[in-house]
Formats: sequence, C-alpha cells, structure tokens
Amino acid sequence: MELLISPRLATSDQETIDTAWASDPLEYVRFRHRRLADGDVFEDNSQGLELCLVVLSGIVTISSDDCRYERIGERMSVFEQVAPYAVYIPDHRNFRVEAHTDAEIGICGAPGHGNHQPRLIEPQHIKQSTRGEGANVRHVHDILPETEPADSLLVVEVYTPAGNWSSYPPHKHDTDDLPNESFLEESYYHRLNPSRGFGLQRVYTDDRSIDESMAFGDGSCVVVPKGYHPVGAPYGHDLYYLNVMAGPKRVWKFRTDPDFEWLLK
Repeated sequence: MELLISPRLATSDQETIDTAWASDPLEYVRFRHRRLADGDVFEDNSQGLELCLVVLSGIVTISSDDCRYERIGERMSVFEQVAPYAVYIPDHRNFRVEAHTDAEIGICGAPGHGNHQPRLIEPQHIKQSTRGEGANVRHVHDILPETEPADSLLVVEVYTPAGNWSSYPPHKHDTDDLPNESFLEESYYHRLNPSRGFGLQRVYTDDRSIDESMAFGDGSCVVVPKGYHPVGAPYGHDLYYLNVMAGPKRVWKFRTDPDFEWLLK
C-alpha cells in the first residue's frame, strides 16, 4: 500500500495533489491542492462531497450557486501562521474560484448529505491553540471542528516548529468504539520552510499489517486509512500540514499507542 503522494508540479490545470491518485484511495476523505495564477478562474461541482475550500495563500473570490465571497484571503504564505479564510460548500453545488493574486487553495472533501448551506469561515472565528510541551509543541488552527456544522468533514491545520514532533505521542482513530475511539480516515498535506528539505512520517497499526516510514518533501500528501501516524520536523525546517478527517460518524476520539502512554503522565 502506497501512502505517500508526491506533488505534480507541471500539470496543465495546476492541480498538484489529489488523494484520488493514491493506489488505494480513501473511502471518506478526498483532498486536492490547486495553484492559481493572478487572474485564473477555477470552476467545478462538489458532486457528492461537502467541501471546505481553504485559502492557503493569496486573495480570491469564491462563489457558489447562491453566494459570493469577494476578495477573501490575507496571508501570502501558510508560514505566516495567521488563520486562513475558508468557504464551506455543500454537496451537489457548482462553485467558482477567481484569483486576484497568485494563490493556492486546499479543496477538502467528505461525503455530504445536503444538510447545510454555504458559508464563509473567517479567521476571527477559527479557534487557535498550542498543544504539547518541549519538543512536542505545535500550534493549531481548527478550521472546521466537530463543534461547527457539517455532515462528515473535519479540517484543521497545524504548525510544527523545526526539530519538533507532531501527532505525538502516536495516536489512532480507526475503530468504531465510541465513546472511547472513533473511525476517521485522514490525509496530511505537508509544507516545509525552507522548501528544500524533508519531514518524516510513520503510519503503523498494532498488528503491523501497515508499517510505513516515509520521508516527504514540500507539497507532498500522506494518506492514513488507519493506524498511528506521528510526524517529525527535522532541525532547520518548520513544518505545516493541513489535515482532512472523515468517517461514518463526525466525532474525533483517539487512542494513544499504549507503548507511549507514559509520556502523558
């Protein structure tokens, strides 16, 4: 099973990542990354997925069948560490993105059921927090958490300082055992600063039916169908990642690897 998807930087339509390219695509989660030059227009239909369009960088106008959000976006790089603008689009809706600067958008998708209307998610409404201590510190923006309305989609972005670990101690959410643990697939879209470097991610299960250790580059994506999934940022390179999670129930409950529970005490 190949879990690492490398970016395609020379595509004619500027789509650099799509989790559908994986050898074994996820059932609930789909993530796409798209670059737009100043003046570019991207149009699509959400089909059976509810979407969260995250303005990773640049300024864009996003419109759907019955809404329009003019010139949204503030940061010119994800590493500015300010919360993004995002737009929620329900399933089976047309949408349009027009770039007013060079821009990047993350198209986060999961099965939709028509229960919600389009809406703008503004930076001031995104919860920001810091987790961990020592070399396990990371900074979190909850773009679309379970406390906000959606059918199955969860979206969060995380900044991990150089030399630190993230998604650590290793945890998993691959078993439908509420209230103890929920089943959620996940994708990690990774960026590095400076970009000419690498990060490390391991995905493994208790029985080691999956046990993959990957060195990823800037713009790569790791898919996590199940298992633990810690991430490391080598010295000298700050790490950003955008997470998409989804499953049959929109609840995030995880279990820490028992071998690492002592770190929590």
